[in-house]
Amino acid sequence: MTLTFLIDALITVIGITTPILLAASGELVVEKSGVINLGVEGMMLVGAITGFAVGFEFSDPWIGVGAAAVAGTATSMIFAVLVLSLGTNQVATGLALTIFGIGLSSLIGTNYTGFAALPFDPPFPDYLAQDPIGRVIFGHSAFVYFAFILVFAIGWFLSHTRAGLVLRAVGENDFSAHSIGYPVIAIRYAAIAFGGAVAGIAGANFSMVITPMWAEQMTAGRGWIALALVVFSGWRAGRLLAGAYFFGVLMTLELYAKASGYAIMPSQFWAAMPYIIAVAVLAFISARDGRSGKEPACLGKPFLPNG
Repeated sequence: MTLTFLIDALITVIGITTPILLAASGELVVEKSGVINLGVEGMMLVGAITGFAVGFEFSDPWIGVGAAAVAGTATSMIFAVLVLSLGTNQVATGLALTIFGIGLSSLIGTNYTGFAALPFDPPFPDYLAQDPIGRVIFGHSAFVYFAFILVFAIGWFLSHTRAGLVLRAVGENDFSAHSIGYPVIAIRYAAIAFGGAVAGIAGANFSMVITPMWAEQMTAGRGWIALALVVFSGWRAGRLLAGAYFFGVLMTLELYAKASGYAIMPSQFWAAMPYIIAVAVLAFISARDGRSGKEPACLGKPFLPNG
């Protein structure tokens, strides 16, 4: 096992982990407000095809990223209106949003199959990434650095700002927050919009960097892993980062098992492992009557101030 192999493996882990970390970071903010949105996979797919298509049509990948964020936000607002304004069930609505995103992305993507995405300019000068250590630090796409900045910014926002405290208060006791004058519905709308924008960017990372072309359902269930990751991390930003890289290592093992042609366990085992762990985490929480003692107290519960 050479240094080059280790560097290549580490860079692969970082690249694979980035969209999961992005999507989970957005969902963390949503769930901290007391709402659970199971439509992350659908929002990622809508962002993936929108970012690819707009970037391709305008010959500018950064316009595509912006469009992906807008598309993710717009898709999340469908969920927000149904759940917050019309009072529909959050779980059922989130599942419907995922199905909607899969169908819509497949429909739009029909005209873009087989085309390559436009490359991004590297965020740092090429000479900084010429040596092995430089590749690890400076040899990534801008999405990687954005994901790191975002998760730390969210952790700081939730722990050290008044707005973050208000958001957490809404998630812990929406009636108390409402009684002292905080606009619970508006805060949750903002949180859902943020989560949708970040999920859209995470989807664009797939179609424009990781696999720089469009393919149907290219996120391959990563949105569900992002959802489980929020639970896995105990709704804490720092643990979210560590958990994301744990899942990233498992996914990388699948790739290297396939590439090597041999391994202690078959590649199919490593391919299934992240999803098995995701299901196990969610099942564990459900077995405890949906409460782990760490999630926001109002998570998944409708807010009916006049009820």
